[in-house]
Amino acid sequence: MSVSAIFDDDNRDIYRVRTHAAGPQGELPLTAEMLINRPSGDIFGMTMNAGMGWAPDELNRDGILLLSTLGGLRGPEGKPVALALHQGHYELDIQMKAAADVIKTHNALPYAVYVSDPCDGRTQGTTGMFDSLPYRNDASMVMRRLIRSLPDAKAVIGVATCDKGLPATMMALASQHHKATVLIPGGATLPALHGEDNGKVQTIGARFANGELTLQGARQAGCKACASSGGGCQFLGTAGTSQVVAEGLGLAIPHSALAPSGEPVWQEIARASARAALQLCQKGITTKDILTDKAFENAMMVHAAFGGSTNLLLHIPAIAHQAGCHIPTVEDWIRINKQVPRLVSVLPNGPVYHPTVNAFMAGGVPEVMLHLRSLGLLHEEVMTVTGNTLKENLDWWEQSERRQRFKALLLEQEQVAAEEVIMSPQQAARRGLTSTITFPVGNIAPEGSVIKSTAIDASVINEEGVYYHKGAAKVYLSEKAAIYDIKHDKIKAGDILVIIGAGPSGTGMEETYQVTSALKHLSYGKHVSLITDARFSGVSTGACIGHVGPEALAGGPIGKLRTGDIVEIKIDCKQLQGEVNFLGTDSDALPSREEATALLNARSSHPDLMPDPELPEDTRLWAMLQAVSGGTWRGCIYDVNKISEALQNIINKP
Repeated sequence: MSVSAIFDDDNRDIYRVRTHAAGPQGELPLTAEMLINRPSGDIFGMTMNAGMGWAPDELNRDGILLLSTLGGLRGPEGKPVALALHQGHYELDIQMKAAADVIKTHNALPYAVYVSDPCDGRTQGTTGMFDSLPYRNDASMVMRRLIRSLPDAKAVIGVATCDKGLPATMMALASQHHKATVLIPGGATLPALHGEDNGKVQTIGARFANGELTLQGARQAGCKACASSGGGCQFLGTAGTSQVVAEGLGLAIPHSALAPSGEPVWQEIARASARAALQLCQKGITTKDILTDKAFENAMMVHAAFGGSTNLLLHIPAIAHQAGCHIPTVEDWIRINKQVPRLVSVLPNGPVYHPTVNAFMAGGVPEVMLHLRSLGLLHEEVMTVTGNTLKENLDWWEQSERRQRFKALLLEQEQVAAEEVIMSPQQAARRGLTSTITFPVGNIAPEGSVIKSTAIDASVINEEGVYYHKGAAKVYLSEKAAIYDIKHDKIKAGDILVIIGAGPSGTGMEETYQVTSALKHLSYGKHVSLITDARFSGVSTGACIGHVGPEALAGGPIGKLRTGDIVEIKIDCKQLQGEVNFLGTDSDALPSREEATALLNARSSHPDLMPDPELPEDTRLWAMLQAVSGGTWRGCIYDVNKISEALQNIINKP
């Protein structure tokens, strides 16, 4: 192709070009005091604001920063001009405009900046997944830099929806100790009338390969799963869980998580959130007044009651770190999960697979919190972004028209009673809902591991509430190899899959959702277990044990397992206790537990164990920094003091 073919020389409009313009009319609202005492950046900021077309006489108003993960380009009718990476950030401009209109109406000055985010669903099974978790820290840093770039902003309003962008936004807001901050959740995608949900539809390849779905069925299912162009996935994965956690923290207004994207109530949530931010400014209430140790305990209780994603074990500690609060430990998670029953029946946990929009219609977070209050669990005295305490918010919700109207609409439109989606503790117990998370230990996971035990298929749990599986391990050094065997009929009921080298140092701690989703939706999958040092998508269910520590590439025992080793898994879903152990190599002549542990520890790591050859250098750097900072159990954070100390020790070595 020649250079001339690139240019459109027939377009004569290009030669109608201005080289000067008159500039904005009017005057800046400057005073002598401002010119003498204000930084030059403040004054030049007004000049640029006028240049962008804002009325000059309004430019001395308080600035409110809208910070969003917006992606894609929408045309006037909402059709894509350029595609976004996912629905979760595609419609956020609507919420931002709604909030900005309120800010302007209240004589403040709205600013908007963007740090877009990736989609874990889009990167499953690709090297893009290696950047998923590390992205969160990077985005949060950029967001904090942008906030500091508008130094006189009176408040910051975050607008985000999905798995990594929303935790990153909460981390950035949490760091603004002396500013008012509010989080607007981006809501949920509508489910298709006769389609699969976004979690199940990601398994069409595995189901087709196993003869459980036709080619036409895969084509149709893949086309229609997303029934609206915005919002997070319809299940309580990491996106939905992050939304309810934001509300549980008091960082989002009541009944804002999981709203149906694009609907009038979703837009009103944005307007109400802007009004809340302005009110916080008037009252002098800042982030440090809201994000306290007790607020984080409330959020952890909400997580447990909803049956939330295990990825929040990485995100809540990171948000707490930025807030300067106590970083939750495994012991804190165990204590809260033993206290708090699961009350919500939605995808992916069940027992009935309601989409998350139904949870919003049934009353959402405040409805769940009313039940937690009845159990005497909540810290009701904490401040929230409404400018009122949690107790005052819940008292309002209990008597509100909204509560009754949305429940009535759920029954009218979906023929679903709200009490079937958000249950009382008594009803949840009768329906067999168990507490959310168990932390198995054992000689394979001496530093611990995690499993969403409430999401193990009930048919493989005995009457005592125990899941037990003993069998021969099939060891894989990548998720790619494991999913290949699943698609080629090499995995059978009774197998124990072990994926090693997929922790932070190997893959950036990738999600292994290709495997876990296939096991959920294949007929034999509930009879297969998984053990890995990777993490899971929030929609993962089944007997899947992740976050195994130490990771294989740090010398962890999981990296010493070989195909054919006898492994035992025992998860008590009622007592929230579990073990994952190597028992030996010969099922007919197993040594004692102590001998088996000594045998495993004496082994060298798997000879083929190594970081993925395509692991990006910046992800390797992230892995090293988070490891020095305390690793996955402290939320994969960057602890600057710990990093500085480690570097000084290296520098000072003789």
